[in-house]
Amino acid sequence: MQLNTFSIVARCPRSGMLGVAVSTAVPAVGALCPYVKTGVGAVSTQSWVNPYLAIDALRLMEAGLEASAALDRVLADDDAKGLRQIGVVDAAGRSVAWTGGGCTPWHGHITERDVAIQGNMLVGEATLSAMAEAFRRSESLDLAERLLLALEAGQAAGGDKRGKQSAALRVHHTEDYPWLDLRVDEHRYPVAELRRVYTIARLQLLPFVEGMPKRGAAAGALPGPVEDMLLTPPPFRPGGGGSAP
Repeated sequence: MQLNTFSIVARCPRSGMLGVAVSTAVPAVGALCPYVKTGVGAVSTQSWVNPYLAIDALRLMEAGLEASAALDRVLADDDAKGLRQIGVVDAAGRSVAWTGGGCTPWHGHITERDVAIQGNMLVGEATLSAMAEAFRRSESLDLAERLLLALEAGQAAGGDKRGKQSAALRVHHTEDYPWLDLRVDEHRYPVAELRRVYTIARLQLLPFVEGMPKRGAAAGALPGPVEDMLLTPPPFRPGGGGSAP
């Protein structure tokens, strides 16, 4: 599948969190493009998507390769690399990206310490420039918020020139499972809807995730206030949402 997409892959130097935010005009981008492995790295694979580029790059980084070496290795084995676009950040904040000449224009990428930003079939370069500036300006915030701000900035600057359809935000912290994994699979305004879902998730989901089992830590009971909240019908919880019986 060809996903003409804009995305940001990044690491938080304070927390070590790794994550990806991505949007496109194809359904369910979150199922195909973003890949993250805790303590290893984060990848977005797009354009004519080859998921194994991300899967194998993460495997190589886990084995000790830096982001650039891992990307070189996986692209060397891909006969259609001219159709691929991929952004990679490793756990040390080293970033690298590839945009093949066969990607649909406008296409390009920006890499800086802790971040790789890439897109194809865009309205223009302004999409990526706006994303980079939003990420730089928000360095005091947590990674999920920074990723979403960058995605919003890219959409406001034009985004995918075909329109809008899906968006996703995935962040890992210290555990093997995601700290946050949100998807808008089909919507007229997916980035705006992702913001709405994220706002509710911060209030209702993240307190639950924080109380989930952790490797090497004794299992504990769900905190009383969190349990009380989750026993309440969704519209009456902080942030609202959902429906009542």
